[in-house]
Amino acid sequence: MTEWTPDTLSGRVIEFVELMGASSVGIATLETLEGGPPSTDLTYVLPEARSAISFAVPLDQSTVVPFLSKQDRMPMESDNRRANLMAQGIAVALEHYLDHNGFKSKALLVNEDYREEAERGKNSMLPYISHRYLAARSGVGSFGLSGNILTKENGAGIILCGCVTSAELIPTEPVPPEDNYCDSCGLCMNSCLSNMMDKEEKTTIIMGDLPFSYSKRREILRCGFVCGGSSGLHPDGKWSTWSPGRFEMPEENEKFLDLMRKSIRAYYKRPEMEGGAYNILMHKKLYTTCGNCQFLCVPDKKERAERFKELTTNGVIIQNPDGTLERVSPEKAEEHIAVMDEETRALYM
Repeated sequence: MTEWTPDTLSGRVIEFVELMGASSVGIATLETLEGGPPSTDLTYVLPEARSAISFAVPLDQSTVVPFLSKQDRMPMESDNRRANLMAQGIAVALEHYLDHNGFKSKALLVNEDYREEAERGKNSMLPYISHRYLAARSGVGSFGLSGNILTKENGAGIILCGCVTSAELIPTEPVPPEDNYCDSCGLCMNSCLSNMMDKEEKTTIIMGDLPFSYSKRREILRCGFVCGGSSGLHPDGKWSTWSPGRFEMPEENEKFLDLMRKSIRAYYKRPEMEGGAYNILMHKKLYTTCGNCQFLCVPDKKERAERFKELTTNGVIIQNPDGTLERVSPEKAEEHIAVMDEETRALYM
């Protein structure tokens, strides 16, 4: 068996992940994560943990504009699934490689690894380990205003994953603040129909004596309400996500949680759409209907603005009785809703 030093093993795991298709790789350790939130505690998933390898897999940017303009949803959903599976496969392969070399390791899940002990159990969606925090501390990318991780090459259009290990690795440095392209343009907030991001307050966390900031998040289920497809119509009625839902988002959290329960019951009764995937928190398939804050955020400010225009000037989505989705004008959508019987209308608004 190879006699590894922290330096040579660190170089090897970075190269290993890059060769498998990751666009950015970094290393965090117990020391560089010290002082962070609970979801930076590597020993939660592996008592012997000393280090974590964080990495990003890029999404196919050619699918973004057709998705945001509501011309074609499936290429983005399919590519999102591809990137998720690829990231998960890299994490599992790295776990196997490190285990073979004598280091106890644990591949993290890309998503849906939620802590039971949180206030609402898994429904709080508190991850075992936060990929975003690992990525920010290890230099995989930087926090944007939205709280998404931004990368120089692919913007926020990435899927994050990682692997925790007992190996003593050499940590990588965070991205210097001057190299973070986020200019607080606010398009992420303007594209978010859930109002999950606070427009005034920021959250600042400390990891290894270094501060990291992003907009304060409101009730996390607000994001699930929109990205999960329950609703997706902008308050002005002129544009929407790929969701045909039209429930109005209340400001008060108590009213919102009541609406969330009502809308999920309605969601379960809607016709099946094309594609989709199963999620541990739902009894019916979920579909890629939003992700706007992620998909429109690229380093080029002009391109960001063009993507936002595609999102907001291409009408709204309605669902036909056979489950198919159709992009129509706001006026035609109103006509479509008006002729529904009361029971069917209640599935959407």
